[in-house]
Amino acid sequence: MVSRKLKCRQSALAALTLLAIMQTGALPSSAAETEKTTAVKIDIKKPLIPVTRDYTLKNGLRLIVSEDHSAPVAALVLIYDVGARDEQKGRSGFAHFFEHMMFQGSDNVGKMDHFKYIENVGGTLNASTHADFTNYFEKVPSNQIELCLWLESDRMRSLKINAENFKNQLETVKEEKRMRVDNQAYAPASIRLEELAFDNWANGHPTIGYFEDLEASGLKDVKQFFDTYYAPNNATLAIVGDVNADEMVKLTEKYFGTIPRAKVPSRPDLSEPKQSKPKAEVVEDKQAQMPAFWLAWKAPGRREKDFYALNILQNILSTGESSRLYQRMVKGEQVALSVSCSYEERRGPSLFESFVILKPGHSPEKVKDILLSEIEKVQKEKVSAEELQKSKNQILRGLFSSSSYNSLQRSLGRAELLAEYTAFFKDPTLIDKDLDTYMGITAEDIQDLARRLFTKEGMTTLDVKPVAAKK
Repeated sequence: MVSRKLKCRQSALAALTLLAIMQTGALPSSAAETEKTTAVKIDIKKPLIPVTRDYTLKNGLRLIVSEDHSAPVAALVLIYDVGARDEQKGRSGFAHFFEHMMFQGSDNVGKMDHFKYIENVGGTLNASTHADFTNYFEKVPSNQIELCLWLESDRMRSLKINAENFKNQLETVKEEKRMRVDNQAYAPASIRLEELAFDNWANGHPTIGYFEDLEASGLKDVKQFFDTYYAPNNATLAIVGDVNADEMVKLTEKYFGTIPRAKVPSRPDLSEPKQSKPKAEVVEDKQAQMPAFWLAWKAPGRREKDFYALNILQNILSTGESSRLYQRMVKGEQVALSVSCSYEERRGPSLFESFVILKPGHSPEKVKDILLSEIEKVQKEKVSAEELQKSKNQILRGLFSSSSYNSLQRSLGRAELLAEYTAFFKDPTLIDKDLDTYMGITAEDIQDLARRLFTKEGMTTLDVKPVAAKK
């Protein structure tokens, strides 16, 4: 149960290869041929994820079902529209805390028995917390999907929130922070980067929260958070696989239909002022072996106008060993041990970050100048047709490759996409429109984006300085 926010960003992105889509001929396989790839007309059958039923219960829970009888499995994803952004100052960490609390038992399920029930029938499950949502998911043999509905409804209805569970999970979260943040090289600096880059506390505080906030809270605060956000009218349920849609409606009504609605408060103001001057800070890291730095800019949210061009540009800059930054900084001038770009797809303001671990003997100033010169190239010259097509192929690979997390070949990948599009944008079919938008991005779109986004005034720099731990 790990949030994307807790993952350290120092690792370079894994190398990606081009995907041969079934509707096209085979794409070049060698690296040399890949660089020569030109635009290919791709005929993709739509809808990418057929929606069999879209049904809303009287209490507000929305159910999306996509039948797929190719294999006897089914995946269920339940998204609660609550994340770190919904927390109040002085009460941070509640969203992540409840990801843990949801496995501590309910009226009819014992502590951690949720795992036993699912694993005993050959299924898998997990959960994750994000800046703007929390999700829970199971994948099981399709004849066990009713078990998943019962388990999820029981903890939505009757989660055990008591002093013992509160104390136990507070200690668990502390240990998680020690393991995944405090004792990981560059991880504390990663959290500090967002605190520095964002001006709005709702956007900049870490998903794992500040422990003094949790320690200062009581059971009343915790229960109020649960009663406010863990309600059917603040949840979206997606089921994909070898199921009957009408039966899923009946079972969802059976298990969730009598859970009462809640009064969900209006969302906090997430707006960010335009940055008028650069920000910079140096942090010390006892775990880091080599100096490193981040360069970051405030970026558009998911499905905003520039979202698509920025994702394509991220691929061009840093995805794979043929990317611009790897070729120049790691392979060419050999000034970096690793270089990566990341763009977290939040609703509302996000960040575009570039992270570099320096190679010994090279100053941060020199390496930053090299990175910025590559960004300047994108601003001055349009990316090539070959680079643009390769990046679009990487977008396609993310959808169609069986090794991709959100692969459309996986029932769980489809369920997560359906749940997210429905919960965030009220339309489960938007994936088709998004893919069309990606394929329509031009070199001019990318150049225009780069000129507007990557300004000196809008840049946040965070340098990481290794220091020896005191003995």
